[in-house]
Amino acid sequence: MPWLAASAAIGQVVPERLYYGVGKRLVVEVRLPEGVGDGELEVRLHDAGTGVVVGSSAAVEGRADLAGLLPEIWRERSERTRLVQLYADERAVGAPLVLQALVTPNTASLVDPATMEPSMDPRAAVVFEDDRLPALAARGVVESAERAVTYSGVRAYVEQEAVLETTLGEMVFRMRPDAAPNTVFNFMHLVSGGFYSDVIVHRVVALLSNGNPFVIQFGDLSGTGMGGPGYAVDLERSTLGHAFGVLSMARGVDPNSNGSQVFVCLSRAGTAALDGRYTSFAEAVSGADVIRAIASAEVVEGGDRPVDPPVVVRAYLRDAPALADRVAALWEVEASIEAEASAENAER
Repeated sequence: MPWLAASAAIGQVVPERLYYGVGKRLVVEVRLPEGVGDGELEVRLHDAGTGVVVGSSAAVEGRADLAGLLPEIWRERSERTRLVQLYADERAVGAPLVLQALVTPNTASLVDPATMEPSMDPRAAVVFEDDRLPALAARGVVESAERAVTYSGVRAYVEQEAVLETTLGEMVFRMRPDAAPNTVFNFMHLVSGGFYSDVIVHRVVALLSNGNPFVIQFGDLSGTGMGGPGYAVDLERSTLGHAFGVLSMARGVDPNSNGSQVFVCLSRAGTAALDGRYTSFAEAVSGADVIRAIASAEVVEGGDRPVDPPVVVRAYLRDAPALADRVAALWEVEASIEAEASAENAER
């Protein structure tokens, strides 16, 4: 697959294959960065969500069993996504290696909030099994309040970021496999296959009725707003809050009807209510002006379809930067600016 390719020029840990069963050898190639010479190499296992180092080992150039170097991988069998970063003379180099745990999914369904039984009533709520089972167990409907989870191994690939070239400029999104790993992988699959080529932005909701900026939406090859990739992906519980520049999956009434349509959030105020109901999986790190330019597109009177739709000309994946070289997400920048403005107003 294209996302398994890696640049040897900057040094990386590259997996021999995409999937590894639990307890098996996890064969990778450690690629020496140019100009390092006899410098010391080290691999560190980071928690993808917090960045905390949970394991480390000296390394040498060439093939290696990563599970042997970092026994924590199989010993702990963590459900959390981990990142393996190569260090040369204490400097992080190259894109990290993503280790996504292959575990029984926490599925979602539409239920009656009072009974937690499946329901298609308009008032039905989206509830994940981790929340539904305890409620059912308390009523004696099921024996266990805990979801049975099987740990099968890991999916291993070099971390990527997505570049979207539009008729109004370029947007770059950092993937968040720690927040929604399966959704990230589905999006990467579509990008690498050329799905987002000459796709219009078919929906623009610049402002809600309360005045809060909402979303811009694309990812339908038919351009009708009703199309998709020909399959559906389950809703995934994400730890990434919806905010400016966050990329999330659009869907129908069925929570497990995600596919290829995605939306970019225009504000935290306008999209916070989507948390837990839609799967956010990436965050823009550049292209704020492009997002706003698309959001300013004229729409048909009384609707949300652009009169002259902006176009995603193409999308492609490229190696993500080393952990030490990451920049703030646009939503973090926005939050910082808002906090500074609030502080200044408070001082007046």
